[in-house]
Amino acid sequence: MQVSTTAIAPKIELHLGDPSMTLLHRAGLVGLYMSLKSLEDQSERPAGLRWELLSRSVRLYWDCTDMEALDWLLRQSFQIDKKTGLIALSGLVPDSMDLPTQVTVHQGIRGTFLQHPSTYKAIGIQSQSFQIEDDGPEIVVKYQALASYAHQGFAKDLCDARGHLLSEPISVAGWLNPGAVVRHVAFSSQTGFEEAPQNAFVLLFALVACQYFVLRSTLRDKRAQYALVVPEVSDLDRYARRRLQLRGLGYKEFHASNLGDAGLKFLTHAKTIEMIRKSQAERCQVLTLGTVAWSSQQKSRTALHVVEATEKASEIYQLACRFFEARTITTKEGGFVVPSFAREIIAENLAASKPWYADFARYINNSELFKKITYERSDLNRMVQNAAWNDEVEKLFVTACHEALLMRGGKLKAEAAKRREKPNYDRLTEGMRTGILRCKNAETFREFITDFWSRAGSVPTLQKHWPGMIALINDERKWKTAKDLALLALASYKPPASQVQAETTETEEETEE
Repeated sequence: MQVSTTAIAPKIELHLGDPSMTLLHRAGLVGLYMSLKSLEDQSERPAGLRWELLSRSVRLYWDCTDMEALDWLLRQSFQIDKKTGLIALSGLVPDSMDLPTQVTVHQGIRGTFLQHPSTYKAIGIQSQSFQIEDDGPEIVVKYQALASYAHQGFAKDLCDARGHLLSEPISVAGWLNPGAVVRHVAFSSQTGFEEAPQNAFVLLFALVACQYFVLRSTLRDKRAQYALVVPEVSDLDRYARRRLQLRGLGYKEFHASNLGDAGLKFLTHAKTIEMIRKSQAERCQVLTLGTVAWSSQQKSRTALHVVEATEKASEIYQLACRFFEARTITTKEGGFVVPSFAREIIAENLAASKPWYADFARYINNSELFKKITYERSDLNRMVQNAAWNDEVEKLFVTACHEALLMRGGKLKAEAAKRREKPNYDRLTEGMRTGILRCKNAETFREFITDFWSRAGSVPTLQKHWPGMIALINDERKWKTAKDLALLALASYKPPASQVQAETTETEEETEE
């Protein structure tokens, strides 16, 4: 809403460039922008309440008391669906959101901003069921339905008894700035957090602009929790449009395996990537909250990453999303979503600005994890063939290992046929896996990999690119990379149909026995 400001001073003016604003404050400012945008058609307002929305600032005007204007704004912006008990944020236009998205937003806010029971009034556990795939299982989600929450009545904390906006800083609770906690309860006045009233006001709207993801990790083996993605905002209108587009993510896409996965998913969503590039908003902050041993009374930041999506990282991550989709698992109580293990590793690396295949031997360090990664063997092979590599010799190294595995498998089959036995391909795989992991330095790895190649015979790629291979395994700085590549090759190796058939027949016979 445009207003004439020639002779009128705004009651509150907030600007992205204000040095007192953190990343979360700027997210709050765009959340306020989105909320005001959605309320423009509301004709029943307190006297003279109006606003001006610019690309980098918001100005608020009113003729009534501060308490009347702020209370109306907060109660209109932060609502609850009476039928479902789900949080309904006007800035996200909840009437246009599908049920799975509404549930995810509600659960995300409850798992981040509103974790503490003092921040809401509950009316009991409710459940919603829906299908996310035409032929998939029914997803059943249980959640705490709400009657009210802290944001709705916060105007009284911003104003004095006469209804005037406070002029002195006020204390900020953890729910208003997630993870910002008092370091020493005995010295709260010295270690607590305070904000100017207008900055506390804008923090209320951060939950509108932030994105939420359900986390389910294989590497960390923790119960599902929530990731809070705080955007880096440089233009209010541009990000407001992006945030509304992100509601179009399917229910499965609201699930991630780690903070890197959540941040990259947020930054590289197909419908928003071009807008991200134009606005140069290529970074975001991702955090999780939980209880730590030294502070069981309050929620603390248990992890925080700043994720940057370069053009190369974005392309690799989008390729990984195409190859490694989340799966829907069916149980007696319904279905739930499990993100890809392979994509978890890739996202972790990309978020840390490493090659997508880095530290593979560190991640897959036992037989159980190796078995899990081989469930995605075919897609991992596609990733090897199609993704960008830092050095072409590294891809050739994997190819050489694939060829050597093929030849070793062929020899094993021929030897078993002479003895009229079934070839034990699992022993070959397990032997290579344990052999790779036992290598603790460059010398032991060189001995292992050259012995492995020599037992295979004449390996075409190895012969053609021998100088590059030798340089890779002889470089004291790169032997760990070669070790990662060897394990990646083993996990992504697709045996020929004859070996697959033999393994399948052997497994079926063992099952019958």
